[in-house]
Amino acid sequence: MWKKLHQLAIPVNLYRLCGRLIPWFIILSVICLAVGWIWGFGFAPTDKVQSQSYRIMYIHVPAAMWSMGIYATMAITAFVGLVWQMKVSELAIAAMAPIGAVFTFIALVTGATWGKPMWGAWWVWDARLTSELILFFLYVGIIALWHAFDDRRTAGKAAAILVLIGVINLPIIHYSVEWWQTLHQPSTRMQESINPAMRTPLRLAILGYLFLFISLTLIRLRSQLLLLERNRPWVLDIVNKKGRQS
Repeated sequence: MWKKLHQLAIPVNLYRLCGRLIPWFIILSVICLAVGWIWGFGFAPTDKVQSQSYRIMYIHVPAAMWSMGIYATMAITAFVGLVWQMKVSELAIAAMAPIGAVFTFIALVTGATWGKPMWGAWWVWDARLTSELILFFLYVGIIALWHAFDDRRTAGKAAAILVLIGVINLPIIHYSVEWWQTLHQPSTRMQESINPAMRTPLRLAILGYLFLFISLTLIRLRSQLLLLERNRPWVLDIVNKKGRQS
């Protein structure tokens, strides 16, 4: 098993694997998001309390969930990279961080839009909202740290350390609605209580966001691999082949 993992960690092998997987994950993402959003925005029943405004959850909830899921994935990747000194792990962190930042930004904006009719304010310094905002700043800090060093290995290690330090924020986000009195409703209660006709498209949207994240990560990882290995023969071969095709 470890031999196979080390083989996959070789840049040229990983580049080719990403190329084979990207189309499939894009297709899965488009299908799940299209079905989930069309069902959720067009055919799911109206909520008795929130009327039509609840439909923003089909954008907000998946973004909020995967804003934490992406960071957890980055933390595991950072740990692997620091312990086993795998430079591919550092590239994966650099590939995932901007996607996580965008997902977190979407969660914050849609959360504010959803909160306005429910709470009467665009923003409150609620424990859940504040910790999610801190998560966004962590993503921005990781991206900035990656670009702050000319040496990629130094940048990768610094970013990985910051990722691991920031992990403490994830349980705060998740349990904030239980540890403190907040306006934000517990996500588990919402998942259990909503109408199945509302819940099914939500779960499809959650899957769609996951496949979208994987697709974008693989695309960005391929670009990072080309930049890192730009002087290697296999990269020059790819450039020459594309040059002849054009």
